[in-house]
Amino acid sequence: MKVPRIMSYLLIYLLILLAVFLLQRKMLYFPAQFSQKQQALLMTELNLKPWPSLNDLRGLMSTSLQDEVKGTVLVFHGNAGAALHRTYYIEALQRLGYRVILAEYPGYGARSDTPSEKRLIEDGIATARKVWDEFKEPLFLCGESLGNGIVAGIVASNQVPVKGLLLITPFDSMTEIAQHHYWYFLAHWLLLDNYDNVSRLRNYQGPIAVILAEKDEIIPNRRTLALFDALSGSKKLWRFEHAGHNSLPLEPMSPWWGEAMAFIDK
Repeated sequence: MKVPRIMSYLLIYLLILLAVFLLQRKMLYFPAQFSQKQQALLMTELNLKPWPSLNDLRGLMSTSLQDEVKGTVLVFHGNAGAALHRTYYIEALQRLGYRVILAEYPGYGARSDTPSEKRLIEDGIATARKVWDEFKEPLFLCGESLGNGIVAGIVASNQVPVKGLLLITPFDSMTEIAQHHYWYFLAHWLLLDNYDNVSRLRNYQGPIAVILAEKDEIIPNRRTLALFDALSGSKKLWRFEHAGHNSLPLEPMSPWWGEAMAFIDK
């Protein structure tokens, strides 16, 4: 009697593993999606405009731009929501003298397609190249959580000159994050989108500012510190003792914005 029961449990577990494997990208990516009309209305409300154009939307910019800027910051957001929800980057960085473009992913916002590591990195490289081709001036990349994986992929491609990186709640690899949270699903072996940031950023020699939330419930501190320790270039760590993954002090007047940008723009 015991053997059939064990086999039944094993079969159930294997079926669960199969379901997790097949549905894993729905568990990793949580896009907010809009129709073209909804996107246009929201952009108007938030004083944003499409970049480079509405027909080829790759990102969002403020409608009120400065005549002279220090450079362009291309922001890649986290795995939930959409670029429309990250206007705080514009508010914080534009006041410091930078042009800010909030990159949007395939499958997010009003963009079609299905997100995956390969698709997002390929698209990120294409977006970064377009930014460089249009503006030519110093280009900085900013990653937020999952967005750090896209930033790392762009850097590793060596297709765009990047002056500095601002990495907010980054991680060493998605494999390690998944294994931490879902060890009982054998995540280390089942994950399709690995985002190996250590190998992709190891040889980057530009300045890197790393932002760590000490009470981060999504990305364990040791995963951020593992990446930080592996970086070979100029680097500096900002630690926020009471901040969780979604409660960093992102107010535009927070002094760390200026400190971090001064570090990577030197």
